[in-house]
Amino acid sequence: MSRPPLVISIQSQVVLGHVGNSAALFPMQAAGLEVAAIPTVVFSNTPDYPTLRGRALPADFFAELLLGAKERGLPERAAYIVSGYIGSPEVAELTAGFIAEAKRLNPGLTYLCDPVMGDAGPGLYVPGSIAEIHRDQLLPLADLATPNPFELSWLTGRELRTLDDLRDARAALRLAEGARLITTGCALEDTPAGHIESVILSGPEVTRHPAPHLPIALPGTGDLYAGLLTAALARGRSLPDAVEMAQQLTGRALQRAAELGAGEVVLSDPALRKTLLQLENDSILPNP
Repeated sequence: MSRPPLVISIQSQVVLGHVGNSAALFPMQAAGLEVAAIPTVVFSNTPDYPTLRGRALPADFFAELLLGAKERGLPERAAYIVSGYIGSPEVAELTAGFIAEAKRLNPGLTYLCDPVMGDAGPGLYVPGSIAEIHRDQLLPLADLATPNPFELSWLTGRELRTLDDLRDARAALRLAEGARLITTGCALEDTPAGHIESVILSGPEVTRHPAPHLPIALPGTGDLYAGLLTAALARGRSLPDAVEMAQQLTGRALQRAAELGAGEVVLSDPALRKTLLQLENDSILPNP
């Protein structure tokens, strides 16, 4: 029996709630993937509560976790690496070095960089030095990048109002040739009313994926989206199909949270769980 695809997921972790790996692991594991989760920070909860406990992992401790992953041969086995929120410049530098080495060891590896740096409401919520490492070191390694409009605008210094603006930003972003950009949560001048969209720029090809704009803004939304996207891709879905699924299921999670009066993403929607379990059965590609 072959082993399922392995994902190395380098993100935040919380005790209470669903952000970072605490949001992204569930959809990947429910889809039957093997996931090696490496925390960048460990917090008691998301920062929107009155108190926040925990810290970014000390650089030497984080480096030991990366060394342990290498000693177990995880970079050579992995089909995907996903990176998200990073809490210190030192950890960001170590993450970039680990991913660069992993891609040298395993040329078939796909790296999805979710540059979790900020959003339209709060603005930039990581130190500028971390954002610069995303721009200068992590994104140039990426095969897939999933910034929101605020993050893409910060990274490129461009306002994003039109599809041409997105094309210009893609050209200015320091992505490798052949890398695909998925800008999430776009509201462009010609986006259908009452919708937001994910826009995929893959070389000269562009696909647009509108979805109803829910008046719900919760922590963990982007992390869940990235986990859903990775789950679908690892199970053989095309990128447009994976984006459609990630949008649909993220919307279900937000609606479920609203119904429950929750202040962050919840993962208990039965239809969400059923769809993820079905992904393994419907896998288009055989497990590597």
